[in-house]
Amino acid sequence: MNEAELVECCKRKDMTAQNELYQRYAGEMFALCIRYSGNRDFAKDLLHDGFLKAFTSLDKFFYRGEGSLKAWLSRIMVNTALEAIRKQTQHIELDIETAPEIADPENEDDDKIVKNIPQETLLRFISELPDGYRTVFNLFTFENKSHKEIANLLHINEKSSSSQLHRARTILMNRVKQYWAQYENG
Repeated sequence: MNEAELVECCKRKDMTAQNELYQRYAGEMFALCIRYSGNRDFAKDLLHDGFLKAFTSLDKFFYRGEGSLKAWLSRIMVNTALEAIRKQTQHIELDIETAPEIADPENEDDDKIVKNIPQETLLRFISELPDGYRTVFNLFTFENKSHKEIANLLHINEKSSSSQLHRARTILMNRVKQYWAQYENG
C-alpha cells in the first residue's frame, strides 16, 4: 500500500492500516524521541503519545506527496517531546554565570573527525547530553530552527539558546575525541 492509500485508510480508522502506519514509521519516530529524551523509557512514552495524537489528528492531515506523512509524524513527535520536556523541567535555561568555560569546537579538523564516527555512537553521545543542551542541539541541528525560534519554543532567551548549542557541540566534540583516542589505543 502506498503512502497516500495508507493515509486514506487510516482516516477511515482501518485498524490494519493504522498498524501498518505504526510499523512503517515507529522505528524512525522512536529514534527521534530518543534524540530528544535521552532515555529509552521516556522515548517509548513519547512515541506512544505522539502516535495517539497522530491517529486522532489524521482528519486534519492533507497528503502533499511522498514523504509528507513522515514529515508530519516527525513534527508531531518533536512537538510531543518538547511539550513533555517543558512539563518535566519547567525551565531548562542554563545559568551562564556558573557554567564552566569551554573551548571553541568550531574547526575543520573536528568536522572530519565527526563525519567518520558511527551514527549510532554519535546518537548515543547526543542522548547523553544534559536535557537543555540536547533539546537545543536537536532543534538547531535536526529541525533547522533558528535561535529565535528555539527561544520561543522553549521559553528561553536567544543568547541562552546560542550558549547551550555551543556547549552541546563542545561536549560532543570532547566525547568524539575520547572515542577516537580509545579506538586508536584499544
